[in-house]
Amino acid sequence: MRRYYLSLGSNIEPRRNLADAVRLLGEYGHRVAVSSVYISPPFGTEKPQPDYLNAVLVIDVDRSPEYFQANVVRPVESRLGRERSDDRFAPRTIDIDILMVGEEILEIDHRRIPSREILERSFVAVPLAEVAPDLVHPEEGVRISEIAARFTDDLRIADLKLSVDPTGLSE
Repeated sequence: MRRYYLSLGSNIEPRRNLADAVRLLGEYGHRVAVSSVYISPPFGTEKPQPDYLNAVLVIDVDRSPEYFQANVVRPVESRLGRERSDDRFAPRTIDIDILMVGEEILEIDHRRIPSREILERSFVAVPLAEVAPDLVHPEEGVRISEIAARFTDDLRIADLKLSVDPTGLSE
């Protein structure tokens, strides 16, 4: 069993898509925790588009990272209508990224794990620190809570509560 830390983001019907992502991912493992939902402006683009809703899901799965990426993450994104284009920063129904797999250092689909986004983006580091403050970044050698404390921008928390229960939502 491996513990996966996943970043979830959406700016197309984000309330529905985040809850559906949590629910669908739970079909492949045991959901351990989910962060608050944070609001962030679109990253990497000047084109007008809606703000993103972002969260982190912690899930235990009995599959290799390569299998999990190819046979769980990508299919869940597809089921939720994710369309990939040449524009890396286009609006999306869902974006699911593996941030960490325990405290392992890996490369999956030409993407380094732990994700650099943990060090570079508050909307990744802050929700990760919320659910795993004492997790140690295997390359930096510091706790995730220390990384999140480096960010000075104020993230807003959305009025959406995700849950690890079977529906993906809580009241």
